[in-house]
Amino acid sequence: MSAENGLGMGVATACVIILSNGVISALRNLIPHKVRIASYIAIIATLVSIVEIVMKAFFFPLSQQLGIYIPLIVVNCIVLGRAEGFAAKNPPLLAMVDGLSIGIGYGLSLTLIGSIREILGAGTWFGLPLFGESFEPMSFFVSAPGAFVTIGILLAVQNLYSRRRGEKFIQG
Repeated sequence: MSAENGLGMGVATACVIILSNGVISALRNLIPHKVRIASYIAIIATLVSIVEIVMKAFFFPLSQQLGIYIPLIVVNCIVLGRAEGFAAKNPPLLAMVDGLSIGIGYGLSLTLIGSIREILGAGTWFGLPLFGESFEPMSFFVSAPGAFVTIGILLAVQNLYSRRRGEKFIQG
């Protein structure tokens, strides 16, 4: 995954979250409790299909690169979790703003992960070379296991930051 792919996937997911939160929130009082999860999935699947069609029409090269990952947004727990946890309990505009904020955060996270993998694995960022010819890319980072290592490193940094921040708070 590259920074460009991460950004594209993040934007696509943000669009789905914003729209699904708005639709689910608007229909929350009409959807029977027994079928709410199935209804949410149907709404999200429809919106993912629309986003995929729009991407193929206007961003075909990116659509080709992302391939099967765009339809997999349907099973993304973030989308369903926000639908259940927030959109179903709040008015449409507030739910859509929540979708925007969650989508931006998700997009930034994917772009960061893609950027780290692209920089270390190819020596480029958004396709632009960053280092001279002597740079030896660590091709491991552009493989699937490289994504897990990147996420693990980011989680370790986050935990270290949180722990240090907590210690300062307790001492101060």
